[in-house]
Amino acid sequence: MIHGTHNAIEDSRNKEVLIYVNGEFYPRNEAKISVFDSGYLVGDGIWEGIRMHRGKLVFIEDHMDRLFRASKATGIALGKTPEEFIELLQEVCRVNNMDDGIHLRLMITRGIKKTPSQDPRLTISGPNIVVIAEHKHASKESKQKGISLFTSTIRRGSPDYLDPRLNCHSKLHEVQALIQALEAGADEALMLDVNGFVSTCNATNFFMVKNDEVWTSTGEYCMNGITRKKVIEACVANGIICRQKNFSLYDVYDADEAFVTGTFGGLTPVQTIDGRKIGTQQMGNKTSILDRLYDQLITDYVNKN
Repeated sequence: MIHGTHNAIEDSRNKEVLIYVNGEFYPRNEAKISVFDSGYLVGDGIWEGIRMHRGKLVFIEDHMDRLFRASKATGIALGKTPEEFIELLQEVCRVNNMDDGIHLRLMITRGIKKTPSQDPRLTISGPNIVVIAEHKHASKESKQKGISLFTSTIRRGSPDYLDPRLNCHSKLHEVQALIQALEAGADEALMLDVNGFVSTCNATNFFMVKNDEVWTSTGEYCMNGITRKKVIEACVANGIICRQKNFSLYDVYDADEAFVTGTFGGLTPVQTIDGRKIGTQQMGNKTSILDRLYDQLITDYVNKN
């Protein structure tokens, strides 16, 4: 089994899940998009990964806010309101008789092109909208064992050519970074920003604990992760010092604890970075506290909504 933050427990029910494509539902092996789709041709699309717990789409307002900000940044007309997208996600779950432990992937591309081209004026359809819902629980092994990181030579880009905060389909540079990490024997890539400071991982956000303080990057060169945001909020609400600042590998190698965050895996401890042991190589005290606080935020959200 692949080890890492996206390591999911196998669930045979997913074979029968129907996939939503532009207003219709299809069996998993029949769900298809045209080869002239903008996302397939040039990575011209945006997406959200969302969890459902006990029938509730967790932190959905934050996800819709991020989606619509991405829409404005890319000029992709979504064709629906936030409320309509929420209803669509709920409909996908109803059709599939799903209500708990669900991960939904909402993907929107600019649409079908008349011919292979970057030019948005050659788009001849409305946006393509796909929703994949799966019964998906993170493997407990990842939390118990922790993950290893390797610092990639591929940097997070500057906001003036592809803003790293944008949750878009163009992820090739992150894939390249992950390939470097895998070839080095690690589970995920740690990525620096254009100034050489620690930014993020290829698919998750990075945090470290030093002298009882929680550190994470400034946020200028990493995806604006919803889980990252909630962990920072949990720190503020519970009197835990959380510094969003520039720091280097010099600081990271001396960390007391480290962990990464993501919608699917929540908080996952980091065991080693570039072969160097971090802390006790288990989930540290501060990480454990934040893990519980994050779970409580989810519980509170579900109970209130």
